[in-house]
Amino acid sequence: MPTDSFVCPASIRDRFATAMSRMYKREVPQYGALLELVADINARTLEDNPALAKRMAAANELDRLAVERHGAIRLGTPDELGMLARLFAVIGMAPVGYYDLAAAGVPVHSTAFRPVDSDALASNPFRLFTSLLRLDLIENDGLRRRAADILAGRDIFTPRVRELVARHESEGGLTDAEAEEFVAEAIETFRWHENATVDYATYEALAAEHKLIADVVCFRGPHINHLTPRTLDIDAAQAAMPAYGMTPKATIEGPPRRDVPILLRQTSFKALEESIRFAGDAEGRHTARFGEIEQRGVALTPDGRALYDRLLAAAKTYKTDSNDDYQAALAGIFEEFPDDLDTLRRRELAYFRYEAASASTIDPNAPTDADSAIEALIAAGHIVAHPIVYEDFLPVSAAGIFQSNLGSDEAGEGAAAASQSQLEAALGRPVIDPFALYAEIEAESKRAALAALTRRSRHESA
Repeated sequence: MPTDSFVCPASIRDRFATAMSRMYKREVPQYGALLELVADINARTLEDNPALAKRMAAANELDRLAVERHGAIRLGTPDELGMLARLFAVIGMAPVGYYDLAAAGVPVHSTAFRPVDSDALASNPFRLFTSLLRLDLIENDGLRRRAADILAGRDIFTPRVRELVARHESEGGLTDAEAEEFVAEAIETFRWHENATVDYATYEALAAEHKLIADVVCFRGPHINHLTPRTLDIDAAQAAMPAYGMTPKATIEGPPRRDVPILLRQTSFKALEESIRFAGDAEGRHTARFGEIEQRGVALTPDGRALYDRLLAAAKTYKTDSNDDYQAALAGIFEEFPDDLDTLRRRELAYFRYEAASASTIDPNAPTDADSAIEALIAAGHIVAHPIVYEDFLPVSAAGIFQSNLGSDEAGEGAAAASQSQLEAALGRPVIDPFALYAEIEAESKRAALAALTRRSRHESA
C-alpha cells in the first residue's frame, strides 16, 4: 500500500490524546473542573503578561498549550511494557529517560513515552509517564509469587489492538479507518475497572506491602491515574483549586517560582476514594486516581541540572505543611541559580533553540563556525535564542505526587538498586538520553540558523 494513504503518527497521537481526555473527563468529573481552572489561569496570565505571550508565540508554543497533557500508568510485567512500547511507536512516542522511584520508597522504575522531534512536540506533546512494578522489592516470598501469578493471568491489550500494531509494523502505517479503530481499541487499555480481579483478603495483603502494589496487581488493566494539563502559573492554580471544588496537596513539587521557570513544577488534588467490588462480592474502597497540574520551564543542561539537584537537596531539610512558607524558603535557597535567560544561555545552564531573525543577512564570508560567531550574531540581532521547553519529568516530583496521593511517606532507604538494563530489556530498546535530545535540538538549530543567514546573504550578493 502506498505510504501516502497512511495517517501520520502525529495525527493518530492527537486523536488518541483527545480520546483519552474525553474518557477521563467522563470517569473523573473533577478533571473537567481542572481543565476549566487551567484555561482560566492561562488566559489571565497571557493577558497580564504580553511579553510572555509574545515570546511563546515567537517560539511556536501557544498552539500546543491547550492540548498539552501528560498521563501516568503503572504496569505489572515486562511483557506489558514491551507491548506498550510497540503500541506507542504507532503514534510517534518513544521511551525517554530512566527514573528510579524505588529510592523514594515507590517500588517501580519508569520511563516517559513522548514525541522526540521539534515538529512532533509542537503538534501535540502528549506524554505518558510509565512505571513498571518491581516484584523483586516485595519482601514476602509467598506474596511476591501470588502477585506474579495474578499478573500472568491477565492481558491488558485487546486482541484487535495487537493486530493493528502488528499491521503497522508490517505495512509501515495505518489507513484512516484503521487509525480510528486503533484509537478506540487502544483506549480500552487505560479504562477504569471498578471490579477487582482478586478477593478482598488478597487486596488487603498486597496493600499492606505497598498501596501501589495493590493498585497495579488487583485490576484488569493499568487505569490511567491522572491526566495533567499545563498551566503558566501554578502558584495561582494552587491557590484557586479550593474555589473549583478541589483540595490541593500541601506543597508544590519542584523548583520555586522564578522569572524564568526551570524544569517542572507540579501539584495535584487529593486522590479519589472509589468503590470497588472484589471477587466473592465483597465491597471496599480504593484510592488511585487524582488530578494534577504542571508548569514547565526551560530544559537544563547537565551543569544546570547539577546545580538544581544540589539546591533542591539543601531544601529537603526544610519541613512544613505550609506551601507559602516552603516556597519562601525554597526561593531563598535558589537565589544562587541565575534567573534571566541571557545568563542561563551564556553559562550553558539551559538549552536554547536558535533561529535566524526575519530578513536578517550577514557577510557571506564571515566565519560562522564558532560560538563567538553565534554570540556576535545574537548581539547584532541576526539570531534569536528561544528557551527549549523541558519535556520530561523529575524523579523527586513524580515520587512526591505518588506518595501524597497514596498516603505514604516511605523514605525507601532499604530499596534495592534500580536496574535500567532490566527496564530496557522489557522495552526491547534502550531509553533515549534526554540530555542528548536537547543538545541535538540546540546544535541542529544553530546549524539551521547559520545556514539560513548564509543563504540569504549569498542570494542578495548574487
